[in-house]
Amino acid sequence: MLLGKIVGTLVSNRKDPKLEGMKLMVVQQIDLDCQDTGKYVIAVDAVGAGIQEVILYATGSSARQTVLTENKPVDAVVMAIVDEWEVDGVFRYQKYPESQ
Repeated sequence: MLLGKIVGTLVSNRKDPKLEGMKLMVVQQIDLDCQDTGKYVIAVDAVGAGIQEVILYATGSSARQTVLTENKPVDAVVMAIVDEWEVDGVFRYQKYPESQ
């Protein structure tokens, strides 16, 4: 699994019939400090993620393990929307930071 941020959408009117009805997202890979790694991927959205949301995505054969993508020609899938993460007791990301 990799961390990413949804930075755009991709529309394709002509595609393999197995991809019909799937929402395609442009995902920017990020590191644990939410910094851009310079890598991008197009992923099928299996969870209803929106622009600028931080997500978990999988690539390769793991991308074909969701209900939506099983046995489909998919190489990347958005499989979770991240609410928060912490490393060594320090929160690195919170979708809904507490009011101070």
